[in-house]
Amino acid sequence: MAEHDEFNFQGLFSDRAPEARTGSGAARRGKYDFAVAYPDPASLPLKDLADGLQQALREEGRELAVYPHPEGYPPLREYVAEKLRREREIGVSPDEIVLADGSSQPLHMLIDALVNPGEVVLTEDFVYSGTLGILRRFRADIRGVQCDGEGMLPDALESAIVAAKAEGKAVKMIYTIPTFQNPQGWTMTLERREAMIRLARKHSVPILEDDCYVDLRYDGDPVPSIHSLDKAGLVMYVGSFSKIIAPGMRIGYLTAPAAVMDVVRPIKSGGGVNQFTALAVHRYATSGLQDHIADINDILRAKRDAMLAALGENFGSAASWDRPDGALYVWVKLREDADLTATHALALDADVGYQPGVNFAPDGVSGKNYARLCYGYNTPEEIHEGIARLAEVFHKAGYLPG
Repeated sequence: MAEHDEFNFQGLFSDRAPEARTGSGAARRGKYDFAVAYPDPASLPLKDLADGLQQALREEGRELAVYPHPEGYPPLREYVAEKLRREREIGVSPDEIVLADGSSQPLHMLIDALVNPGEVVLTEDFVYSGTLGILRRFRADIRGVQCDGEGMLPDALESAIVAAKAEGKAVKMIYTIPTFQNPQGWTMTLERREAMIRLARKHSVPILEDDCYVDLRYDGDPVPSIHSLDKAGLVMYVGSFSKIIAPGMRIGYLTAPAAVMDVVRPIKSGGGVNQFTALAVHRYATSGLQDHIADINDILRAKRDAMLAALGENFGSAASWDRPDGALYVWVKLREDADLTATHALALDADVGYQPGVNFAPDGVSGKNYARLCYGYNTPEEIHEGIARLAEVFHKAGYLPG
Protein backbone atom coordinates (compact mmCIF):
# COMPACT_ATOMS: atom_id res chain seq x y z
CA MET A 1 0.00 0.00 0.00
CA ALA A 2 1.08 3.57 -0.62
CA GLU A 3 2.59 5.58 2.25
CA HIS A 4 -0.48 7.78 2.76
CA ASP A 5 -3.19 5.19 2.05
CA GLU A 6 -5.46 4.32 4.95
CA PHE A 7 -5.18 0.72 6.07
CA ASN A 8 -8.23 -1.42 5.24
CA PHE A 9 -9.28 -4.04 7.80
CA GLN A 10 -12.02 -5.51 5.60
CA GLY A 11 -11.40 -9.19 5.03
CA LEU A 12 -9.34 -9.52 8.21
CA PHE A 13 -12.11 -9.93 10.78
CA SER A 14 -12.62 -13.38 12.26
CA ASP A 15 -15.63 -15.53 11.52
CA ARG A 16 -16.70 -14.98 15.14
CA ALA A 17 -16.71 -11.17 14.91
CA PRO A 18 -20.15 -9.65 15.56
CA GLU A 19 -21.94 -7.56 12.97
CA ALA A 20 -20.36 -4.11 12.76
CA ARG A 21 -22.22 -1.09 14.08
CA THR A 22 -21.28 2.57 14.17
CA GLY A 23 -21.43 4.90 17.15
CA SER A 24 -20.86 4.31 20.83
CA GLY A 25 -23.52 1.63 21.13
CA ALA A 26 -25.29 3.49 23.96
CA ALA A 27 -29.04 2.99 23.69
CA ARG A 28 -31.41 5.93 23.66
CA ARG A 29 -33.26 6.16 26.96
CA GLY A 30 -36.53 7.73 27.98
CA LYS A 31 -37.36 9.52 31.22
CA TYR A 32 -39.84 6.73 31.82
CA ASP A 33 -37.31 3.95 31.37
CA PHE A 34 -39.22 0.69 31.19
CA ALA A 35 -36.67 -0.74 28.74
CA VAL A 36 -33.94 -2.09 31.02
CA ALA A 37 -34.15 -4.01 34.31
CA TYR A 38 -32.36 -1.37 36.37
CA PRO A 39 -32.89 -1.10 40.13
CA ASP A 40 -34.07 2.05 41.88
CA PRO A 41 -31.00 4.36 42.06
CA ALA A 42 -32.10 5.45 45.54
CA SER A 43 -31.85 1.83 46.73
CA LEU A 44 -28.13 1.45 45.98
CA PRO A 45 -26.21 0.90 49.25
CA LEU A 46 -23.48 3.36 48.29
CA LYS A 47 -22.34 4.37 51.80
CA ASP A 48 -22.21 0.78 53.05
CA LEU A 49 -20.27 -0.30 49.97
CA ALA A 50 -17.81 2.55 50.43
CA ASP A 51 -17.39 1.79 54.14
CA GLY A 52 -16.80 -1.88 53.39
CA LEU A 53 -14.26 -1.06 50.70
CA GLN A 54 -12.38 1.29 53.03
CA GLN A 55 -12.20 -1.41 55.68
CA ALA A 56 -11.02 -3.96 53.11
CA LEU A 57 -8.33 -1.62 51.80
CA ARG A 58 -7.03 -1.01 55.31
CA GLU A 59 -6.81 -4.75 55.92
CA GLU A 60 -5.81 -6.06 52.49
CA GLY A 61 -4.88 -3.06 50.37
CA ARG A 62 -1.32 -4.21 49.84
CA GLU A 63 -2.66 -7.22 47.95
CA LEU A 64 -3.61 -4.86 45.10
CA ALA A 65 0.09 -4.80 44.18
CA VAL A 66 -0.34 -8.27 42.63
CA TYR A 67 -2.84 -9.66 40.15
CA PRO A 68 -5.98 -11.12 41.76
CA HIS A 69 -6.73 -14.83 41.88
CA PRO A 70 -7.82 -15.88 38.35
CA GLU A 71 -10.98 -17.50 39.69
CA GLY A 72 -11.85 -14.52 41.86
CA TYR A 73 -11.32 -13.23 45.39
CA PRO A 74 -11.24 -16.39 47.58
CA PRO A 75 -13.29 -15.00 50.52
CA LEU A 76 -16.07 -13.97 48.13
CA ARG A 77 -16.05 -17.44 46.56
CA GLU A 78 -16.36 -18.87 50.08
CA TYR A 79 -19.37 -16.62 50.67
CA VAL A 80 -20.97 -17.69 47.37
CA ALA A 81 -20.50 -21.37 48.24
CA GLU A 82 -22.19 -20.82 51.61
CA LYS A 83 -25.00 -18.76 50.02
CA LEU A 84 -25.69 -21.48 47.45
CA ARG A 85 -25.72 -24.18 50.12
CA ARG A 86 -27.98 -22.20 52.43
CA GLU A 87 -30.44 -20.73 49.94
CA ARG A 88 -30.38 -22.98 46.85
CA GLU A 89 -29.37 -26.38 48.32
CA ILE A 90 -26.35 -26.49 46.01
CA GLY A 91 -23.42 -28.24 47.64
CA VAL A 92 -20.22 -26.99 46.01
CA SER A 93 -16.87 -25.91 47.44
CA PRO A 94 -15.28 -22.48 46.85
CA ASP A 95 -12.84 -24.18 44.48
CA GLU A 96 -15.80 -25.18 42.29
CA ILE A 97 -16.85 -21.54 41.81
CA VAL A 98 -15.49 -18.97 39.37
CA LEU A 99 -16.31 -15.28 39.77
CA ALA A 100 -16.86 -13.24 36.64
CA ASP A 101 -18.17 -9.92 35.33
CA GLY A 102 -21.91 -10.15 35.95
CA SER A 103 -23.85 -13.15 34.69
CA SER A 104 -23.18 -12.50 31.00
CA GLN A 105 -19.49 -13.43 31.16
CA PRO A 106 -20.15 -16.84 32.76
CA LEU A 107 -22.79 -17.52 30.10
CA HIS A 108 -20.33 -16.51 27.41
CA MET A 109 -17.65 -18.79 28.89
CA LEU A 110 -19.95 -21.82 29.07
CA ILE A 111 -21.33 -21.32 25.57
CA ASP A 112 -17.80 -20.84 24.23
CA ALA A 113 -16.76 -24.10 25.88
CA LEU A 114 -19.65 -26.20 24.58
CA VAL A 115 -21.29 -24.84 21.43
CA ASN A 116 -19.98 -25.13 17.88
CA PRO A 117 -21.53 -23.29 14.92
CA GLY A 118 -24.75 -24.94 13.79
CA GLU A 119 -25.30 -26.95 16.97
CA VAL A 120 -28.69 -26.69 18.62
CA VAL A 121 -29.39 -24.82 21.86
CA LEU A 122 -32.94 -25.03 23.22
CA THR A 123 -34.38 -22.09 25.16
CA GLU A 124 -37.76 -20.77 26.22
CA ASP A 125 -39.92 -19.41 23.37
CA PHE A 126 -39.01 -15.89 24.52
CA VAL A 127 -35.78 -15.46 26.48
CA TYR A 128 -33.23 -12.88 27.63
CA SER A 129 -31.88 -10.96 24.65
CA GLY A 130 -28.33 -10.82 26.03
CA THR A 131 -28.03 -14.60 25.98
CA LEU A 132 -29.52 -14.72 22.48
CA GLY A 133 -26.79 -12.29 21.40
CA ILE A 134 -24.06 -14.56 22.79
CA LEU A 135 -25.56 -17.64 21.15
CA ARG A 136 -25.83 -15.85 17.82
CA ARG A 137 -22.21 -14.78 18.03
CA PHE A 138 -21.23 -18.44 18.32
CA ARG A 139 -23.67 -19.21 15.49
CA ALA A 140 -25.75 -21.65 17.46
CA ASP A 141 -28.99 -22.98 16.01
CA ILE A 142 -31.29 -21.45 18.64
CA ARG A 143 -34.71 -23.05 18.97
CA GLY A 144 -37.46 -21.78 21.25
CA VAL A 145 -39.59 -24.27 23.15
CA GLN A 146 -43.22 -23.47 23.87
CA CYS A 147 -43.94 -22.38 27.45
CA ASP A 148 -46.92 -21.63 29.64
CA GLY A 149 -47.11 -20.00 33.06
CA GLU A 150 -45.32 -23.00 34.64
CA GLY A 151 -42.31 -23.10 32.31
CA MET A 152 -41.28 -25.16 29.29
CA LEU A 153 -43.90 -27.69 28.23
CA PRO A 154 -42.28 -31.14 28.68
CA ASP A 155 -43.85 -32.58 25.52
CA ALA A 156 -42.65 -29.58 23.49
CA LEU A 157 -39.17 -29.90 24.95
CA GLU A 158 -38.89 -33.58 24.11
CA SER A 159 -40.28 -32.97 20.62
CA ALA A 160 -37.63 -30.30 20.02
CA ILE A 161 -34.85 -32.66 21.13
CA VAL A 162 -36.14 -35.51 18.98
CA ALA A 163 -36.60 -33.23 15.96
CA ALA A 164 -33.05 -31.91 16.17
CA LYS A 165 -31.61 -35.41 16.48
CA ALA A 166 -33.68 -36.55 13.50
CA GLU A 167 -31.95 -33.81 11.49
CA GLY A 168 -28.59 -35.20 12.57
CA LYS A 169 -27.89 -32.17 14.78
CA ALA A 170 -26.32 -32.19 18.22
CA VAL A 171 -28.40 -30.62 21.00
CA LYS A 172 -25.65 -29.07 23.11
CA MET A 173 -27.72 -27.64 25.96
CA ILE A 174 -31.04 -26.50 27.32
CA TYR A 175 -30.73 -22.88 28.47
CA THR A 176 -33.35 -21.77 30.98
CA ILE A 177 -34.12 -18.91 33.35
CA PRO A 178 -36.42 -20.91 35.64
CA THR A 179 -37.08 -18.29 38.31
CA PHE A 180 -38.77 -15.03 37.24
CA GLN A 181 -38.07 -15.87 33.63
CA ASN A 182 -36.85 -12.91 31.59
CA PRO A 183 -38.95 -11.53 29.88
CA GLN A 184 -42.04 -13.62 30.68
CA GLY A 185 -41.88 -13.37 34.47
CA TRP A 186 -43.15 -16.82 35.42
CA THR A 187 -41.35 -19.24 37.75
CA MET A 188 -40.98 -22.84 36.64
CA THR A 189 -42.80 -25.21 38.97
CA LEU A 190 -41.06 -28.01 40.83
CA GLU A 191 -42.84 -30.58 38.64
CA ARG A 192 -41.58 -28.92 35.44
CA ARG A 193 -38.04 -28.73 36.80
CA GLU A 194 -38.12 -32.43 37.60
CA ALA A 195 -39.52 -33.18 34.14
CA MET A 196 -36.74 -31.16 32.51
CA ILE A 197 -34.10 -33.14 34.40
CA ARG A 198 -35.72 -36.45 33.41
CA LEU A 199 -35.73 -35.45 29.74
CA ALA A 200 -32.19 -34.12 29.92
CA ARG A 201 -30.99 -37.44 31.38
CA LYS A 202 -33.00 -39.47 28.90
CA HIS A 203 -31.53 -37.65 25.91
CA SER A 204 -28.07 -36.84 27.39
CA VAL A 205 -28.46 -33.05 27.10
CA PRO A 206 -26.96 -30.75 29.76
CA ILE A 207 -28.90 -27.87 31.32
CA LEU A 208 -27.62 -24.32 31.81
CA GLU A 209 -29.58 -22.78 34.70
CA ASP A 210 -29.47 -18.97 34.79
CA ASP A 211 -30.63 -18.05 38.31
CA CYS A 212 -29.65 -14.38 38.40
CA TYR A 213 -33.07 -13.07 39.56
CA VAL A 214 -33.76 -15.61 42.30
CA ASP A 215 -33.13 -13.21 45.23
CA LEU A 216 -35.74 -10.74 43.97
CA ARG A 217 -38.73 -12.65 45.35
CA TYR A 218 -41.35 -10.61 47.19
CA ASP A 219 -44.36 -12.90 46.85
CA GLY A 220 -44.86 -16.67 46.78
CA ASP A 221 -42.65 -19.50 47.97
CA PRO A 222 -39.15 -20.38 46.71
CA VAL A 223 -38.74 -23.35 44.37
CA PRO A 224 -35.63 -25.56 44.59
CA SER A 225 -32.95 -24.88 42.02
CA ILE A 226 -32.69 -27.28 39.11
CA HIS A 227 -29.08 -27.86 40.14
CA SER A 228 -30.18 -29.10 43.57
CA LEU A 229 -32.51 -31.66 41.95
CA ASP A 230 -29.80 -33.01 39.64
CA LYS A 231 -28.23 -36.32 40.68
CA ALA A 232 -26.42 -36.98 37.40
CA GLY A 233 -24.11 -33.96 37.22
CA LEU A 234 -25.65 -32.43 34.09
CA VAL A 235 -26.55 -28.93 35.35
CA MET A 236 -24.39 -25.83 35.00
CA TYR A 237 -25.40 -22.91 37.20
CA VAL A 238 -24.96 -19.13 36.90
CA GLY A 239 -25.85 -16.48 39.48
CA SER A 240 -25.20 -12.79 40.05
CA PHE A 241 -24.93 -9.98 42.59
CA SER A 242 -25.69 -7.34 39.95
CA LYS A 243 -29.45 -7.19 40.49
CA ILE A 244 -29.29 -7.23 44.29
CA ILE A 245 -26.44 -4.76 44.84
CA ALA A 246 -25.69 -2.69 41.74
CA PRO A 247 -25.59 -3.63 38.03
CA GLY A 248 -22.63 -1.33 37.47
CA MET A 249 -20.47 -3.42 39.81
CA ARG A 250 -20.74 -6.50 37.53
CA ILE A 251 -20.12 -9.48 39.80
CA GLY A 252 -21.48 -12.89 38.90
CA TYR A 253 -20.44 -16.50 39.35
CA LEU A 254 -20.72 -19.95 37.88
CA THR A 255 -20.36 -23.54 38.96
CA ALA A 256 -20.51 -26.65 36.81
CA PRO A 257 -19.41 -30.29 36.79
CA ALA A 258 -15.64 -30.74 37.09
CA ALA A 259 -15.11 -31.66 33.44
CA VAL A 260 -16.77 -28.40 32.36
CA MET A 261 -14.93 -26.28 34.92
CA ASP A 262 -11.60 -27.63 33.71
CA VAL A 263 -12.37 -26.31 30.21
CA VAL A 264 -14.06 -23.07 31.30
CA ARG A 265 -11.27 -21.81 33.57
CA PRO A 266 -8.76 -21.24 30.73
CA ILE A 267 -11.42 -19.44 28.66
CA LYS A 268 -11.73 -16.63 31.19
CA SER A 269 -9.31 -13.94 30.03
CA GLY A 270 -7.84 -10.98 31.89
CA GLY A 271 -7.35 -12.68 35.25
CA GLY A 272 -9.78 -12.36 38.14
CA VAL A 273 -12.66 -9.93 38.49
CA ASN A 274 -11.95 -6.35 39.53
CA GLN A 275 -10.49 -6.62 43.02
CA PHE A 276 -11.98 -3.30 44.19
CA THR A 277 -15.44 -4.57 43.31
CA ALA A 278 -14.84 -7.99 44.85
CA LEU A 279 -13.58 -6.47 48.11
CA ALA A 280 -16.57 -4.12 48.37
CA VAL A 281 -19.12 -6.79 47.52
CA HIS A 282 -17.62 -9.30 49.95
CA ARG A 283 -17.58 -6.89 52.89
CA TYR A 284 -21.13 -5.78 52.16
CA ALA A 285 -22.43 -9.28 51.47
CA THR A 286 -21.14 -10.56 54.81
CA SER A 287 -22.73 -7.71 56.77
CA GLY A 288 -25.86 -6.01 55.41
CA LEU A 289 -26.88 -7.83 52.25
CA GLN A 290 -29.82 -9.83 53.61
CA ASP A 291 -31.45 -6.73 55.10
CA HIS A 292 -30.81 -4.89 51.83
CA ILE A 293 -32.50 -7.64 49.79
CA ALA A 294 -35.55 -7.41 52.05
CA ASP A 295 -35.63 -3.63 51.60
CA ILE A 296 -35.32 -3.67 47.81
CA ASN A 297 -37.97 -6.37 47.52
CA ASP A 298 -40.38 -4.17 49.48
CA ILE A 299 -39.59 -1.35 47.04
CA LEU A 300 -40.04 -3.60 44.01
CA ARG A 301 -43.35 -4.96 45.28
CA ALA A 302 -44.74 -1.43 45.48
CA LYS A 303 -43.45 -0.64 41.99
CA ARG A 304 -44.89 -3.84 40.56
CA ASP A 305 -48.25 -2.97 42.05
CA ALA A 306 -48.00 0.52 40.55
CA MET A 307 -47.19 -0.95 37.12
CA LEU A 308 -50.10 -3.42 37.27
CA ALA A 309 -52.49 -0.71 38.42
CA ALA A 310 -51.35 1.65 35.67
CA LEU A 311 -51.73 -1.06 33.04
CA GLY A 312 -55.24 -1.81 34.27
CA GLU A 313 -56.22 1.85 34.18
CA ASN A 314 -54.72 2.63 30.76
CA PHE A 315 -54.73 -0.64 28.78
CA GLY A 316 -57.74 -2.38 30.30
CA SER A 317 -58.97 -5.46 28.48
CA ALA A 318 -57.16 -4.49 25.27
CA ALA A 319 -53.97 -6.15 26.57
CA SER A 320 -53.06 -9.06 28.81
CA TRP A 321 -50.29 -9.66 31.33
CA ASP A 322 -49.48 -11.78 34.37
CA ARG A 323 -48.66 -10.74 37.92
CA PRO A 324 -45.00 -11.59 38.61
CA ASP A 325 -43.97 -12.71 42.10
CA GLY A 326 -40.53 -11.17 41.76
CA ALA A 327 -37.83 -9.51 39.63
CA LEU A 328 -38.41 -6.30 37.68
CA TYR A 329 -40.61 -6.70 34.60
CA VAL A 330 -44.05 -7.42 33.18
CA TRP A 331 -44.61 -9.18 29.84
CA VAL A 332 -47.48 -7.48 28.03
CA LYS A 333 -49.41 -8.87 25.06
CA LEU A 334 -51.48 -6.70 22.72
CA ARG A 335 -53.74 -7.82 19.88
CA GLU A 336 -52.21 -10.04 17.20
CA ASP A 337 -51.82 -7.33 14.53
CA ALA A 338 -49.98 -4.90 16.83
CA ASP A 339 -46.38 -4.17 15.85
CA LEU A 340 -44.62 -2.84 18.93
CA THR A 341 -41.32 -2.77 17.06
CA ALA A 342 -42.77 -0.10 14.77
CA THR A 343 -43.98 2.03 17.71
CA HIS A 344 -40.73 1.80 19.67
CA ALA A 345 -39.23 5.04 18.28
CA LEU A 346 -42.57 6.83 18.71
CA ALA A 347 -42.62 5.84 22.37
CA LEU A 348 -39.09 7.18 22.85
CA ASP A 349 -40.23 10.45 21.27
CA ALA A 350 -42.79 10.52 24.09
CA ASP A 351 -39.93 9.87 26.57
CA VAL A 352 -40.99 6.26 27.24
CA GLY A 353 -38.68 3.28 26.76
CA TYR A 354 -39.62 -0.38 26.45
CA GLN A 355 -38.29 -3.55 24.81
CA PRO A 356 -40.28 -4.98 21.87
CA GLY A 357 -41.01 -8.68 22.09
CA VAL A 358 -38.99 -9.58 18.98
CA ASN A 359 -35.82 -8.74 20.94
CA PHE A 360 -36.46 -11.86 23.02
CA ALA A 361 -37.45 -14.22 20.20
CA PRO A 362 -34.97 -16.98 19.26
CA ASP A 363 -36.10 -16.66 15.62
CA GLY A 364 -35.76 -12.86 15.72
CA VAL A 365 -39.19 -12.23 14.22
CA SER A 366 -41.87 -13.58 16.58
CA GLY A 367 -43.48 -11.52 19.32
CA LYS A 368 -44.20 -8.25 17.51
CA ASN A 369 -47.31 -7.76 19.62
CA TYR A 370 -45.44 -8.21 22.92
CA ALA A 371 -43.43 -5.79 25.07
CA ARG A 372 -41.37 -6.15 28.22
CA LEU A 373 -41.97 -3.31 30.67
CA CYS A 374 -39.46 -2.95 33.52
CA TYR A 375 -40.52 -1.18 36.69
CA GLY A 376 -37.37 -1.13 38.83
CA TYR A 377 -35.94 2.26 37.88
CA ASN A 378 -38.79 4.78 38.06
CA THR A 379 -40.85 5.85 41.07
CA PRO A 380 -44.45 4.60 41.38
CA GLU A 381 -45.67 8.07 40.38
CA GLU A 382 -43.46 8.06 37.30
CA ILE A 383 -44.66 4.56 36.42
CA HIS A 384 -48.26 5.82 36.31
CA GLU A 385 -47.22 8.82 34.20
CA GLY A 386 -45.13 6.75 31.82
CA ILE A 387 -47.74 4.05 31.24
CA ALA A 388 -50.34 6.75 30.50
CA ARG A 389 -47.96 8.18 27.88
CA LEU A 390 -47.29 4.74 26.42
CA ALA A 391 -51.04 4.06 26.20
CA GLU A 392 -51.43 7.26 24.21
CA VAL A 393 -48.73 6.14 21.77
CA PHE A 394 -50.42 2.75 21.32
CA HIS A 395 -53.83 4.44 20.96
CA LYS A 396 -52.54 6.67 18.15
CA ALA A 397 -51.14 3.56 16.44
CA GLY A 398 -54.60 1.96 16.63
CA TYR A 399 -53.63 -0.75 19.13
CA LEU A 400 -55.72 0.52 22.06
CA PRO A 401 -59.28 1.87 22.03
CA GLY A 402 -59.90 5.55 22.74
